Amino acid sequence: MFEFVRKHSKIFMVLMFLLIIPSFVLLGVDGYTRNAAKEETVARVGGKNITRAEWDAAHNNMAEQMRVTNPTLDAKQLDSPQARYISLEKLVQERVLAAAATKDHLVTSDAKLARTLSEEPAIAELRRADGTLDMDRYRALVGRQGLTPEMFENRVRADLAARQVLTGLAGSGLVTDAQADVTVGAYFEQREIQTAMFKTADFVSKVNITDADIEAFYKSHQALFHVPEQATIEYVVLNLDSVKKSIVATDAVLKDYFQQNLERFAGKEERKARHILIAAPKDAPEAARKEARAKAEQVLADVRKAPNSFSELAAKHSQDPGSATNGGDLGFFSRGAMVKPFEDAVFALKKGDVSDVVESDFGFHIIQLTDIKAPQQRSFEEVRPMLEAEYRQQQSQKQFAEKAEAFTNAVYEQADSLKPTAERLGLQVQTATVGVEPAPGASGALGSKRFLEALFSPESLEKKRNTEAVEVGSNQLAAGRVVKHSPAHTQDLAEIKDKVRQMAIQEKAAAMAKAEGTAKLAAWKANPASAAVAAPVVVSRTDARGQHPKVVDAALKASTATLPTFVGADLGSDGFAAVKVVKIVPRTGIQAADAARDRGIYAQAWNSAEVAAYYENLKERMQTQILVPRPAAKALAP
Repeated sequence: MFEFVRKHSKIFMVLMFLLIIPSFVLLGVDGYTRNAAKEETVARVGGKNITRAEWDAAHNNMAEQMRVTNPTLDAKQLDSPQARYISLEKLVQERVLAAAATKDHLVTSDAKLARTLSEEPAIAELRRADGTLDMDRYRALVGRQGLTPEMFENRVRADLAARQVLTGLAGSGLVTDAQADVTVGAYFEQREIQTAMFKTADFVSKVNITDADIEAFYKSHQALFHVPEQATIEYVVLNLDSVKKSIVATDAVLKDYFQQNLERFAGKEERKARHILIAAPKDAPEAARKEARAKAEQVLADVRKAPNSFSELAAKHSQDPGSATNGGDLGFFSRGAMVKPFEDAVFALKKGDVSDVVESDFGFHIIQLTDIKAPQQRSFEEVRPMLEAEYRQQQSQKQFAEKAEAFTNAVYEQADSLKPTAERLGLQVQTATVGVEPAPGASGALGSKRFLEALFSPESLEKKRNTEAVEVGSNQLAAGRVVKHSPAHTQDLAEIKDKVRQMAIQEKAAAMAKAEGTAKLAAWKANPASAAVAAPVVVSRTDARGQHPKVVDAALKASTATLPTFVGADLGSDGFAAVKVVKIVPRTGIQAADAARDRGIYAQAWNSAEVAAYYENLKERMQTQILVPRPAAKALAP
């Protein structure tokens, strides 16, 4: 298929997890501003908003791609607040790079687009035995992402342009072997240590606490006992998926739909051609296009002299990288697949004829028609899957519009209950406990700030009425009512006295552990021989040998100018550790291959750091803001 002249043409590691999935399968540039005015803004890039609905869509797409590539992955991992925040950062990254590409006038050539798509395995699998692309299966493939071929190809084009922003920087860092060896050696350095642990748990029994102590702790830690405003709610959601599930597509219905659209399935005449392209983009200087035309005329003359040598001349002269190596062969295509001047010329030729020089936005073409395939009427059975998908989509959109109006009216007219609305439209009344801000990881209705604002409005709280129908996403409406409201408050000491007592005891025990540990450390520094420490153990960044992370960190940061040396490690609520650093233990048994691997890893990390730093600079230039808080760090694995 001749991708290079199609009418509907189609970073090195920065945040490695973000690049597991090709970015063009996520929300693309053509959706940047859709419904922006109606949705909560979660981020901004270059003055343009990213809405929660766009974030939800991007996350859902990322999660689906992850499920496809790793079917055994626990779904809970993909719905965690940390995973959702990664998808937001990914979406922001796309927008930043797209904005930078636009600002720097970076574009993707048709040739680059064609090569990229031809190398995509999912698309390559759609080719027939003769090399042509099965357009029906292609439309179905991109349609599962809610896209048309044109939308998909535009997104790929935009993605490739955006990647150019960082491609030149990736791999450009210069790292010497000496630099790598010093850094890698420091990272893998081992130290022999001895420790004395002063654990909080060992001091709990020594704590004497009074009611006055409990009250003092309570008053000085008020934030720990603050309960934010909350509401227990009922809510109903109407979305396109729920409507689609209710649509019955019987053979009789689909056959009728088939007859109504018979012309669409009658097939199109397909023509097979080959061409020679002398490239000259439409925005090239006039002199350059004139020179290209002259060259095309000369090549045409050579073709006229020896029509049978077309393939050889194409391989020699054509500047279409997608077809030149195949003698200019483009395979079969139908009307609507090529740019109009090219199409008009092809369909005006007879089999075996060679065209005059044909001008398009890409340059100048010499075309030879090699075969004609008559249209073939496809049977109902052949197109049934596509018919059903089309019918369900068409009917669901129609019914959703009708039900959306009924939904909006029902929640307003019967404002004292959601049950009539649910029964009328076949929806489920759900319950939840929510705050005035979306909870980390919340999506859909519960992740919509507009929906929560409606729930916590005076109309809802004071009058106990249904909220209005709120758009919480694309083709998604929600309405809710407050069942129970709890204003923000601080828990009374009487309610939580036992809890406060235990917290106060732990705080005092940790303080006692730290005080004793600090005193012992000072004494041992003055008299190292008196140190009562455990047996020696060798630790490193890659092998803690069961030691507390803060112990290892303190040991590796300690000055080795004079050994042995003593350092302290504050373990917070766990207590205190006195650490004796005895000696440095050299890294041994390193083979040449391992050293080379480590140098490569370091060089890669260096380049990643440079790319990441440049990306951070781009974010600043593009006035990037992420308006939702980052969730607490937590591993994605259980």
